[in-house]
This record gives sequence, structure tokens and C-alpha cells, in this order.
Amino acid sequence: MKQQTNISIGILLLVFSCSYGQMQEYTYKRELKGISDQWHKVVVPETVFGTLSRKLTDIRLYGITKDNDTIEAPYILQKTKDKVSTEEIAFQLLNTSHNGEGYFYTFEIPSTAPINQIDLHFGQQNFDWQLQLEGSQDQKEWFTIADAYRIVSIKNELTDFQFSKLTFPDVKYRYFKLRVNSKKKPDLQRVSISQENIIEGTLKEYKITSNQTKEDKQSRQTEINIELQHAVPVSFLKMNVNASFDYYRPVTIKYLTDSIQTEKGWIYNYRTLTSGVLSSEGINEFKATGTTAKKLKILIHNQDNQSLGINDIQVKGYTHELIARFTEPATYFLTYGNKNAKRPTYDIQKFTENIPTALTTLEIGNQTIIQKDDATTRSPLFENKIWLWGIMGLLILVLGGFSLKMIKQKQ
Repeated sequence: MKQQTNISIGILLLVFSCSYGQMQEYTYKRELKGISDQWHKVVVPETVFGTLSRKLTDIRLYGITKDNDTIEAPYILQKTKDKVSTEEIAFQLLNTSHNGEGYFYTFEIPSTAPINQIDLHFGQQNFDWQLQLEGSQDQKEWFTIADAYRIVSIKNELTDFQFSKLTFPDVKYRYFKLRVNSKKKPDLQRVSISQENIIEGTLKEYKITSNQTKEDKQSRQTEINIELQHAVPVSFLKMNVNASFDYYRPVTIKYLTDSIQTEKGWIYNYRTLTSGVLSSEGINEFKATGTTAKKLKILIHNQDNQSLGINDIQVKGYTHELIARFTEPATYFLTYGNKNAKRPTYDIQKFTENIPTALTTLEIGNQTIIQKDDATTRSPLFENKIWLWGIMGLLILVLGGFSLKMIKQKQ
């Protein structure tokens, strides 16, 4: 009976040791130094992102105790990105009219809430109009809010782009009059008036190591290929244009996903990161969800216009931080490099209100490669799920037989 118990315990320990993920499932580690409190902040180094999965699911904070046990510290991954809140403002469309100057729409906002943007949705797919927006408290005296504000929609075989949102500083008026300079009646289908508040995040500029431009006369495009020093999460790109004339060019920004070597050479696969418009009336900034990339391709659709001169390009991204909790003494490591790892789930994600606001940032050591044991360098027997289920079945039979034997003895 004692022998059967030892066998059962041994099988249990074997199963748990096979199913419990440890540091050796990852490739790299960096020691975390300066742990003195329960809560700390860890800033993910720029050089780490090239070894992470694109969804950043393989970050772990493992610790080694004095007894050589491996423990895991929970964390919350957050970006220092913009915090945006938008409040929809109720309004009434009072009237519509038109004359030789264009089409007019008058809105009334019953509340005294400020607004800073009006989003317009038209049925037309291709247009290029200028807008004028005025405000008034009594519909007698009108004040200009925006003049010669350009909105555009372009849809063809090269691009599908629409920009029809007015943004302006906060204003408080009871009445708003919008004029669309169009000879053809706009198919205005929906209007949204709102107040948007933005708390800007912290962006870090990335170093560009290569910048090459070429003109494709056949597609009438300017192609700019950029290579960054490291693969990093790109969230922002700004282009400084050198032009003494007005311009308005659709832009597509892509990033390299992978490359394949064939008999005819390398094939490079790109995906769209973001798109927008280069305009002499705009600031020419483009935002995107943070996507890890090292090589970018910018396509400027010139159509029948002369190409633009680009003086400078800035590429930036938000800092990624880990808000971590350390409850046991150990030597902790930032561990990463396992693109098959799933995103971890920790309890602290449900109690963010209990996390202190002032946190000390930990120092991060140099990157080292995690040495693999023989058991991990060889293909483990229990990597196969059939073996694992077989052991579980055997364990159930052993424990079942042991239980029956105990029952018979008592009888």
C-alpha cells in the first residue's frame, strides 16, 4: 500500500513538472535590480521588441528563490499613450438651404457645453470641398470658427480615403452655421457633434539607419523605404515636406512582416500600418496602433502632380511599462523570447485601483541567453499530449484500485 502511494505521488509530481512552464521555455533574461517594495515599474527596453511576439504575449517576470524554486511575479502591461475621452453633444438641425455660394446647414445646441469637433458623413464617395463654420448666440451676429476648411473623399483602384471631420479649439455657441462650397448638393447622411479631451502620452523617437527614396513613374508614386535601428512598436510618423506650393496627396504607410527567398530572389511581404493625407494645410502627422516593425515603406500617391520633396521623417512609439508586484524574496528576471507563449492572466488586473500611483522604476541588467537543461534540449517524452493523457489515465486507475482496496479492507 505504501508502495502504491509513492507511485501515485511520483506520477503526480511528474505530471505537474511537465505541465508547469518555467524559465527554460524562454530564450533570454535580464536581471531586475533594486527591488525594495511590493510594487515597482519595469520599462521594457527598446532592444527587446525584436525578440518578442508581435502581440507581446511572451513577457514573464520569473524569480529564483534561495531554495532554487521558480516563482512568477504578476504584472500589467501598459503604454504611455494618449488618453482620449469623447462626449457626444445633443443638437437639432434647424434648417438647410443653398444659394450660389453653396449649401448651408444650421444647428442648435440647447446646452452650454463646449464643442471642438464636428464629424460629417456623406453619401458621395469622391469629393473635394471647402467648409466654413460660424457660431452665434442669437443668429444675428455670426463669428467665424473655421474658414476654407478642406474635406476630401477619394476612392479608386489605388486608395480608399475619406477625411470629413472638422476639428477646432473649444467654442461655446448656441447656434452653428456650416457652409459647404459645392455646386452639387451634398448627400449629408449623418452629423456628430462632440467635445474631445486628450491627455497626451509620452512618445520616444526611434533612430533611422537607412532612408531611400525612389520615384515610380508607372504607378505615379513616391516610394520611401525606411529602416530603423531596432524592431520597435511604431505608433507615430511625421513627415516634413519641402514645397512652396499647395499639395494634397494620399499616403499609405506599410511595414515589413516577413520575407521569403525564392529562385528569383527575395520576396518581401508588407502590411498596411496606417494611411492618411499629406497636405500643405495640415501638420502631416500619422498615428497608428503600436505595431512592431523595423522596416517601413511610405507610398505617396502623386497622381498627375509633381513629386514632393521630403526634408525629414520622424518615427516614434509609446513607451511600454510593466506594473509588477513582488511578494516573495527572490532574484527576479525579465524573461522573454517564446513566440508560442500565450498572454498571461493575473489577479491584479481586477484590482488596479489598489496599485500605488508613485512607483520606483527598476534597473534592468544586460541580456543573457537562458541555458537549457538536457531534459529541455532533447524533445521531451511528455511533449506529446497522448502520452500526457495516458499518464493521467494510469494515475486514475492506480488511485481507483487503491481506493477499492481500502474499502475492502474496512469491510
